[in-house]
Amino acid sequence: MPSLTLKNLPDELLAALRAAAERDRRSVTQEIIHLLDIALRGGQPLANHAADTEAQVAAWRKLAGKWTSDVGPATETKRIMKRRTKGREVDL
Repeated sequence: MPSLTLKNLPDELLAALRAAAERDRRSVTQEIIHLLDIALRGGQPLANHAADTEAQVAAWRKLAGKWTSDVGPATETKRIMKRRTKGREVDL
């Protein structure tokens, strides 16, 4: 796959890219590719990305309200939090 080197990137732009990548849980490279793709398509992401998103939302809606547990919410929450990977810090 081809590669591209960016030179003389302003510090503020790099900081903004890093912040966007972290927010979107992407690498800086992935974020740049994503933003370039949207920019070159007139603000629209790839068509298959939109279809993937719709399929994911449909799957979530189908599952909504169907999950049950044999323990109470507090215990279940503790179990889930204990098994989480480190990831980024969140305020729950």
